[in-house]
Amino acid sequence: MKTKLMILLVAALTVAGCNSNPTRQEIGTVGGAVVGGIVGSSLTGGSTVGTVGGAAVGGVIGNRIGKEMERK
Repeated sequence: MKTKLMILLVAALTVAGCNSNPTRQEIGTVGGAVVGGIVGSSLTGGSTVGTVGGAAVGGVIGNRIGKEMERK
């Protein structure tokens, strides 16, 4: 549970630190990393490696989805 809270806190601070409106790609990256971290943590029983790995994979997927959304 602590891991999930930390991921959400870091994501919130990252988005709040932007001086301008974030692009769809940036939103997708952060959102994907948060969701990926939560899923990775859940699937591995709270493992740090699972959480970080899930966040990395989710961030990459979210980045690609956000990039595609900007093109439309």
